[in-house]
Amino acid sequence: MSVRVVIAGDHQLVLEAFAETLNRAEGLDVVGLATAPEAVLPAVERHRPTVLLLSESTMGGGALKVATEVRSLHPWCGVALMVGAATPAVVERAVAAGALGLVPKNARIPQLITTLMGVAGGCLTVDPTLMRPPVDTDTALSVREMDVLRLTAGGATVREIAGELYLAAGTVRNVTSAAMKKLGGRNRFDAARIAGEHGWL
Repeated sequence: MSVRVVIAGDHQLVLEAFAETLNRAEGLDVVGLATAPEAVLPAVERHRPTVLLLSESTMGGGALKVATEVRSLHPWCGVALMVGAATPAVVERAVAAGALGLVPKNARIPQLITTLMGVAGGCLTVDPTLMRPPVDTDTALSVREMDVLRLTAGGATVREIAGELYLAAGTVRNVTSAAMKKLGGRNRFDAARIAGEHGWL
């Protein structure tokens, strides 16, 4: 029985090329394409795919939200993400959103096919080198702390971070202080550096 696949991304031409390539692979059947935010859930409902292959750039960066919605409403549908840069932090966010597979956009077709087959079987299919090792719970950063430090590393001010994350400036300072304490950073930039060196951003 073929693995039914819906592909979602921003460009129709790219999706059609993906579909043509994947349809040549034994055991895969691309049954639908979606190029708009409002089209993904209806496509999943209509075609009932085994796997949704979702581009990270879909919906202007809202792919993780889409992945969460699909997994919540249609738990029988596995989600695989195509990402620009597969880092431990990206893997963590994707898995938290319900994705079972991650494929870097520079991967070759055989890797993509292997990932889709793994996700169809309900297996977490991610390069093991991208999985974080267990960390001490006393030093583990929360997702919010990682978000704040990631923006800090990019040079954002407290006010800019507050605007980006829809937080009060005071909350950003509190989150930053908590992260600095966990990491032993001298200031917020030092904490961001330490987190980056550990691959947490």
